[in-house]
Amino acid sequence: MPRQSPLKVLVIDDSAVVRQILSALLSVQGGMNVTAAADPYIALRKMEKERPDVIVLDLEMPRMDGLTFLRKIMREDPIPVVICSGHAARGTEIALRTLEEGAVDVLARPRIGVKEFFHESAVQVIDALRAASQARLAPGRAASRPRLAAVEPPRNADSVLPPLSAPSSPGTPPVVAIGASTGGPEALRKILEQLPADAPPVVIVQHMPEGFTAAFARRLDQTCRIEVKEAADGDTVASGRALIAPGNRHLLLVRRGAGYAVQVREGPLVSRHRPSVDVLFRSVAQAAGAAAVGCILTGMGNDGAAGLLEMKQAGAATYAQDEESCVVFGMPREAIEIGAVDVVLPLARISRALLGGPAARSSRGIHR
Repeated sequence: MPRQSPLKVLVIDDSAVVRQILSALLSVQGGMNVTAAADPYIALRKMEKERPDVIVLDLEMPRMDGLTFLRKIMREDPIPVVICSGHAARGTEIALRTLEEGAVDVLARPRIGVKEFFHESAVQVIDALRAASQARLAPGRAASRPRLAAVEPPRNADSVLPPLSAPSSPGTPPVVAIGASTGGPEALRKILEQLPADAPPVVIVQHMPEGFTAAFARRLDQTCRIEVKEAADGDTVASGRALIAPGNRHLLLVRRGAGYAVQVREGPLVSRHRPSVDVLFRSVAQAAGAAAVGCILTGMGNDGAAGLLEMKQAGAATYAQDEESCVVFGMPREAIEIGAVDVVLPLARISRALLGGPAARSSRGIHR
């Protein structure tokens, strides 16, 4: 079997320290072919000689800022771009704008010199680039990069929430749980904007860096009829409200009297992520059982597949976004392959399905 060529990555950052550390990280731990440039003009000259598979882009640079460069690339020759910048935490509005302009993902720049950078941040940066290499940037165009070996063995949801032998008792109120990663911000916007003001409560894990989810929730709150907010520990889960897991924290659904609340917890990476969709989905299976609806959206990897299967086994209705409307058809595919999905739907039809609840399933098995 022929050996797969390594992913070609171009790192654009005006910090020599960042360029050096990211280049070493991606080449040694990620097995990638890395070149680096101190600003977009140098990057453009290098791109004339060799076109990269993925670009890692800072936002604040001399001569040309990252957002201007992103717009130029997306207009002239779309290449998957991952933003890696301190502005992903400090200036979250501009980070959100990069997603609107075509960036595949946004990461907070890891804290250089901190030991943990070479563990959890390494996993997140490398996974983001692998996901970006598979992103669909236009209809009919999809990268065909193979999956690469994991950086470290992933943990499952047991490390945060032990499994229970039985889900919640009948009579619990309905709740919708959604998990997403690469391409998820735009998919979530389209789904939540279609929900009526009295929609069932929604709990969400979107893989995003710390400090970014609050701004994402505020922007959605401005355009949706339902309330959208970053979840805080103890928040009530109520009709007409969507709670988004804060970056770098796990989100769990728990019973509170006749209804629900959420817990926000620290803990290890689960399925290579924190927050983890698997953790949320397991908690929903335990707290809501057959009253829940689960949906897994665009993203790379398998986070959420096992949790969605637990929801289905507890009696919940389960949905997955179809391949054509996904930016990366990774997480939905994994869930489908293990039998966790009842119905596969295009993005445009998911909101209505979620409102239908468990009764929306016509029978067991996958339908499109």
